[in-house]
Amino acid sequence: MNRKPIGKFSILRYYDGMARTLDTLEHDALLLPEEQRLTLAHRLLKSTEPAGDPSIESLWTAEIVRRIEALDAGTTGIHDASDVFRDLDHRLAR
Repeated sequence: MNRKPIGKFSILRYYDGMARTLDTLEHDALLLPEEQRLTLAHRLLKSTEPAGDPSIESLWTAEIVRRIEALDAGTTGIHDASDVFRDLDHRLAR
């Protein structure tokens, strides 16, 4: 690895420190209860997504509300994702 100095630190020293920090973060995160780990994972993933268009976000919110209302009214049903993908694979295989 390149040990060329950058200020007071070498690149190797920088990466070693980052690895220790990531290892510490991972260790601490794994100590959290499952619900908090899921929340943390969601927040981290969301932080990597580009900012959404507010008009599209409001359309998706309206669609979610429409689907929940249809489920509550009994005008639609739910389908297991594995069944949906199996049916899709079957249709596309023709």
